[in-house]
Amino acid sequence: MMEKIDKRDRAPVFRTRLAEAMASRKVSQAELARQTGVDRSTISALLQPGTRLPNAQLAADCARALGISADWLLGLSGRPEPIADLLAASLSLTEAPRALIDERIFGWHQEAAGYKIRHVPATLPDMLKTRAMVEWEYTPQLGRTAEQAIGAFEDRLKWMRGAGSDYEIALPLHELTAFATASGYYEGLSAEIRLAQLDHLKRLCAQLYPSLRLCLFDARKLFSAPITVFGPLLAVVYLGRHYLAFRDSARVETITQHFDLLVREAEIGARDIVDHLQGLIERVR
Repeated sequence: MMEKIDKRDRAPVFRTRLAEAMASRKVSQAELARQTGVDRSTISALLQPGTRLPNAQLAADCARALGISADWLLGLSGRPEPIADLLAASLSLTEAPRALIDERIFGWHQEAAGYKIRHVPATLPDMLKTRAMVEWEYTPQLGRTAEQAIGAFEDRLKWMRGAGSDYEIALPLHELTAFATASGYYEGLSAEIRLAQLDHLKRLCAQLYPSLRLCLFDARKLFSAPITVFGPLLAVVYLGRHYLAFRDSARVETITQHFDLLVREAEIGARDIVDHLQGLIERVR
């Protein structure tokens, strides 16, 4: 949090920061005077010890001309970037193509290597799908490039599993039920693919625990949009056609707390997921 500055101390702060900004941007007194529409003597006076704070309009004009935050110039903020630049850096909206782990997602995984990654997927988590499941789900969209895309996907999965990150995944309870019964999104999916996928999930959850933890929450009690939290660095909300990515620590922490609540309130915890999957396997058979 920015330490509060006494009003009497803001004039020297303004003077110091104005000189610093002018020097870093190589803007002369004459140039700043021209851009703000005042005499050069006015700018010169602002830089002299003992000068009082300028009026709000001149302070804002100086900030605009130098590409900095007026709040920072006046000692009200600890960051010199304009608020629009800070927002752009902390929040981004990018396209989310209908594809397996795309370049943007893979880049985020690389950036967060070694950190815990928390994930609420839109369907079954891509990184835990069998090849047959991937082909059923993505071939209609990928068309003739499906084989190449699936090959690249498998290569990236190998990298992700060796990156040193723990993965904690929370799924709605009804998602696996719908999968096992081939209902809703999974209508038409053969029993053979479903059995192989459930067995694959069961083996991974048993073999990789505790570095891989899968739990199931009741969506009637708690709801979650598809999200991924990449350690303390980044939180991403999946909107369907776009990713909404947050980098500011407060929002990353808020989304992390939301995920942690899903885990605490889970109907089926990570220790019990193998038995639950076995029950679904017997149901499909």
